[in-house]
Amino acid sequence: MTSVVLALGSNLGDRAANLRSAVERLEAIGIAVTKRSSIWETPPVPADQPEFLNAAIVAETELAPLDLLRALKAIEYDLGRRHGRHWGPRPIDLDILFYGDQAIDLPDLTVPHPRIAERAFVLAPLAEVVEGALPVLGQSAQQLLRKIGLQGAISTDERLV
Repeated sequence: MTSVVLALGSNLGDRAANLRSAVERLEAIGIAVTKRSSIWETPPVPADQPEFLNAAIVAETELAPLDLLRALKAIEYDLGRRHGRHWGPRPIDLDILFYGDQAIDLPDLTVPHPRIAERAFVLAPLAEVVEGALPVLGQSAQQLLRKIGLQGAISTDERLV
């Protein structure tokens, strides 16, 4: 089993239900969720779309990195995501932030996620589920978040259950 950290986001439909459905589907395919952040409401990037709800989870999986990516893309599709505008509105977005302590650089997958250190919508929930230095990056999510600030991210105090 490998420990993975995933980011979840939604800005279309019942956003909180979309996040919860994604976690249920992950568990249904054998990805064992061990930690869940609270849900954060964050401004969209780019700004011309609805606000996002974001969360992070830590999980254990036997799936290889590309198999995990394919599973995430299948869940996104099942929950209504269709690829259109890059960084456009979507009912669900699932990203692999970390895969064990590996650095992965493949055409379809880069881990750690390349823009993690500049995105409060990732770092704020991540800080709740991963303590200490992040794999490969060598700094904690809290340290990285202090450098960039919350950028409008607000905790809803609602748990991702």
